[in-house]
Amino acid sequence: MRFVNRIWEGDDPAERLARAVLIPFEAVYRGVVAIRGELYDRSLAEVSGSSIAVVSIGNLTVGGTGKTPVAAWIASRLSDLGMKPGIVLRGYGGDEVMVHRRLNPGIDVVANVNRAAGIAAIAANGATVAVLDDAFQHRRAMRHVDIVLLSADSWTRKRRLLPAGPWREPLEAIQRASLVLITRKAAAPQQVADVLSALGVAGPRVPQAVITLAMDTICSATGTMRSQHLSTLSGKRILALSAIGNPGAFAAQLRALGADVINCAYPDHHAFSPTDVIDIVARSRPAERIVCTLKDAVKLGPIWPADAPPLWYVSQTVSIESGAAEIDRILARIQSHNSSQLT
Repeated sequence: MRFVNRIWEGDDPAERLARAVLIPFEAVYRGVVAIRGELYDRSLAEVSGSSIAVVSIGNLTVGGTGKTPVAAWIASRLSDLGMKPGIVLRGYGGDEVMVHRRLNPGIDVVANVNRAAGIAAIAANGATVAVLDDAFQHRRAMRHVDIVLLSADSWTRKRRLLPAGPWREPLEAIQRASLVLITRKAAAPQQVADVLSALGVAGPRVPQAVITLAMDTICSATGTMRSQHLSTLSGKRILALSAIGNPGAFAAQLRALGADVINCAYPDHHAFSPTDVIDIVARSRPAERIVCTLKDAVKLGPIWPADAPPLWYVSQTVSIESGAAEIDRILARIQSHNSSQLT
């Protein structure tokens, strides 16, 4: 577990003490968030308009909820409905831009810290609807629909705000959302039930759905081999390589497939270097396979040595567990905004 995660989640005396030291700073952060929210709620803070329909995909915590695959999935669904979506994101670390271009090669992707400028850029390129990846807190850019993700895998009853915990806003901020998507990778049904129970108190009127981010196939990260069925991982000793927000969920998914997992986690958005690759290969010696996520593969593939053991990544698929009608209703709402902007 990374140092910051140990402070947020750990339970030994030193970790509890570190968390206690940060609580006064959490109180200051909470006050700043409340004031900023009040300014936007009262229309006292400037909001940039848009010439096209806008849907935001965001969350309430730091990393690990599946924003990028869900944003790509929503963009694909909008395209299937006859719209021309474009994706706007901050582009931190560069990996998310590459992932979006891999998942939706026909969809325009623009990285810009200024989301309003990014929306204008994709509109100029012909997009009729903007999908904002990670923008719930970026309220300066107007949006017609706010989809907020909560991870059942990362759920905890301790919901401390930054810097004492991973929460960007209190759970009650969910009331601004048009739809809450509870994402699940390896979480047990009870964890999903716990999230739903908390939402029933914090945002009872907000529509909800549950989706699974499931592993699909195992693919070559260097393009030199064909994809394989996930069953090929069963019984194998796997080096689970990841630089994502929730590496534990990735390792848990591989274990659920019957793999014997050696976890090799780097900080989220880590920029892999040739030196890192040497270290990874050395750490993989006890393993039969090295498996990473697509987010890691787009960075590691181009620098992976030809004489190193093969690098594989696991593709993901989004499936709806419950709330399909709510998702369809939101997509129809976006389509209605898209049509009204074009007339």
